[in-house]
Parts: sequence; structure tokens; C-alpha cells
Amino acid sequence: MTSKPAHVFDRDEDWTSLVDFVDDSQDRATLGIVSGRRRQGKTYLLSALAAQFGGFYFEAVEATEVESLRMLGAALARHTGALAPYSFSTWDDALEALFTLAREQRLPIVIDEFPYLMKASPALPSMLQRAIDQHSTSPGHTSRARVLVCGSAMSVMGSLLAGGAPLRGRAGLELVIQPFEYELAAQFWNITDPRLAIKVHAVLGGTPAYRREFVRDDVPRDPVDFDSWVQRTVLNPRRPLFREARYLLAEETDIRDPALYHSVLAAIADGNATRGGIANYLGRKAADIAHPLTVLEDSRLIAREPDAFRDGRGRYVITEPLIAFYQAVMRPQWRLLELGEAHLVWQDAQPRFESKVLGPHFEMLCREYALRRGRSVIGSAPGRVHAGTVADPANRRQIEVDVVAVAPARSGERKRILALGEAKWGEVIGRRHLDRLRRARDLLATKGFETDDAVFMCYSGAGFDDDLPDDGRLVLVGLEDLYRG
Repeated sequence: MTSKPAHVFDRDEDWTSLVDFVDDSQDRATLGIVSGRRRQGKTYLLSALAAQFGGFYFEAVEATEVESLRMLGAALARHTGALAPYSFSTWDDALEALFTLAREQRLPIVIDEFPYLMKASPALPSMLQRAIDQHSTSPGHTSRARVLVCGSAMSVMGSLLAGGAPLRGRAGLELVIQPFEYELAAQFWNITDPRLAIKVHAVLGGTPAYRREFVRDDVPRDPVDFDSWVQRTVLNPRRPLFREARYLLAEETDIRDPALYHSVLAAIADGNATRGGIANYLGRKAADIAHPLTVLEDSRLIAREPDAFRDGRGRYVITEPLIAFYQAVMRPQWRLLELGEAHLVWQDAQPRFESKVLGPHFEMLCREYALRRGRSVIGSAPGRVHAGTVADPANRRQIEVDVVAVAPARSGERKRILALGEAKWGEVIGRRHLDRLRRARDLLATKGFETDDAVFMCYSGAGFDDDLPDDGRLVLVGLEDLYRG
């Protein structure tokens, strides 16, 4: 297998998938779709792939069709060593030239930022589909091109293979480049203190570019330096991170009314997780926000997480940490931040950061931990892990369970609960938290869930009471445990 370049951090599985796609033994043209939010390293990865195989890489920009074809012709001439740029009058001509590059050998042909080209040339996917078909079956025209189209506009890229789209059924690879998961992000930032790692991840997530380009390798030295680091990077109007959350929203082409979408995100960041709660926050009817929620989901900026106990119920969460931080901390005091008053804003925002950003983010990391480590920690691998709400009519309350590990579904069997968990970032966990989980277990048993083997998992960033029982059914997970392994 072609070795991954040393300068590419991790991405081993992504690299293997790309190499397998290029090395596929089929002697015909094939198509791969690569997507992912901006700043995740797609360009870094694909340009490295093209260089390793001697393939062609072209990064599109916002331009008219004529200018895009001109830039492609110039890039192709540089690649082939031609004395003059190629002149293409149509995309059919350009695609013919690209497929001809791989007439004799398997070669990656990378077209990055494909949505920019589609915006100026809406028929381009149909033309590409026709070219792939022609160069896969037509005698004398067979090409071994491994065409990789890539883009950051998630709603656009997701539509390429959907429904009756021209390219549906043509792709042999669909790869989404994800942010680094929280343990890898800590390694990438070279942070060994788990408390500091979680706080940084709650602000910036696992986006690689935020460390290199956006803060110029400014890494907080220790937990004491975190507050100063936030002020000199994210809240600093002279750093690109300051406006990044706004740009992430503006880059999605399906968003026509940014003010409405920012308000929807603000509602979710404030804890309004249901469609009705979001609508009430905005003073709108639930039907009025159906389209914005769909667009934000298609753009991968939010996700609807199902309730672990109630089918058809769910809650919306913001999937990009920087957007959640922006909505909770920055947007309410934007003018003061522009005036350079980061210290005052951050001082005032501490309680809101803890409750609206850090706390929910810690719960999300705990669910990820339970999903990935379930087999070793609780003895069985969960089929899914979500939060859930249990009605407690006798006490006239709802019991929120932060981490629910559910066994893989089997036909005809009751839903089996593997673990019920409580996650508290700034709160010492004691008997009252355990009693809540026990009460939830008993209530679930009366509702038909199988809970006999369920264990209790308590996650805390502040520690645990000494009087918690050690009865074999309780698992305590501290910050060090989240990063162990």
C-alpha cells in the first residue's frame, strides 16, 4: 500500500480508503465523493494523495463558468508540462481531457470545492455522470480515472447522491472527513491535562486548522492559562477565529436568511432542544422553523439526537463546538468584543460558558466514551448511546438520564438497557445522583424495558463522594479515565 506522508497527522483509515479506491483493479472510470466541513484537512489529504500517485489536483474558486474552465486549463497545462494553457469551451471538453490523463494507468483526478463549479454550472453533475458512463463502457474510450469530487458545503455534497440526482449509483466511495475525536484532538494539540483538553475541545472541537493556521500554534500552557488563551485567540477581533463561526454559517449555499438561522442556533445553544421550544424562543410557529432546521441538519451544523426511551422524540444539538461557543458567549456581547473588551466579556460569561457550553459538551464526550468503550467498561458493546427522559408521575417530575447505553436491537426482544449514566462537569457526584439513576431504572422496568443487568455509570469533572457503594454495579469515570487507552 502507498504509505501515508509523515506530515499528515492520523487520518489512517481515511488514507487507507482513498488508496484502496485509487488502487481498485477495475479497468474503468470510477467516482468518489469526499466531503466534510471546512478546516478538517480535506485539501491537505487529497493533495497529498494526488502527489503520491502522480495524479491531478484542481481546487476551484468562486468564479464564472468561463473563468473556471480557464483556470482548469492552466492547471492541467502545469500538470502535463504543456507550453500553453489548454483552452476549453465547455465542461464536456474539459472532462474529456481529464479522463484522457488516465487512459493508460489508474490515476486520481481530484476536483476540490466542487460546489463552486456547480453554482456556476448547474448541469455539471449530469455532464460528469455522462463522462463516467462513456469512459467506463465505450470501446476505445475506456479510462482508468479515479475521479474524486470534494466539497465543504455539506448540504450540496449530500445532494449529489440523493434521490434522483444524476450521480446516484455512480460513486464507489463516499467519504466524510470528520473532526478529530476528543482523544486525538488532545494529542494533536499536545495537551496532556484532561481538564484542559476538555475545555479546549468544548471551544474548538477537533478541527485541525484551528491550531495551525487560526491560532498559529498558540496552545494554552496549563489550566490556569486557559482563560487568557480564550481571550487572546477566540475573543480577539484580530484573530481569524473571532469571525469563524459566522463564516461557517455563511458558507452554506442553502441559507438565505442568516438572521433566522442564527436565532435558531441561539435557541438551541440556550437549551431549547425541541422543535416547540425553539419555536417559542423565536416567537414563531413550529411549522415556520421546519425548513431552517432541515437545512441546518443537512449542513451538519446541528443534529437531532433521539430520546433513548421514547421513539419519535428527540432533541436538537449543535454539532460544531465553535458555533455553540459563539452563540452562548460571543454573540450576546459582540459589540464589546469588537471594541477589544475580551476580558470584561469573558469575566461576565463564565457562568454561561460552564452551564451552556462546557456542561453539555462534557455530557456529549461521556456518551462518546460509553459508545466506544462499552465492551471493556460495562461488558457489552452498546448498539447506541443517547440521553433519555423518564417520566416519574408519582413525584411529578421528569428524570433526565445523561448517558443511556442500549443493547443492539434484536427482533421480538424488549429493549435492553446496558447502562444508565449521570454526567456532571462541575458537581461532585454522590448518593443522590445514584438514587436518581436507581429510580429511573425501576420506572423503566415498569414500562417494559429490560434493566436487570443495567449498571450505573457516574461521570464527573469534580470528583465523587467517598460513601458511594462499591457493589459491582457502579462504574465511576473521572477525567483521567476519559483519556485512558
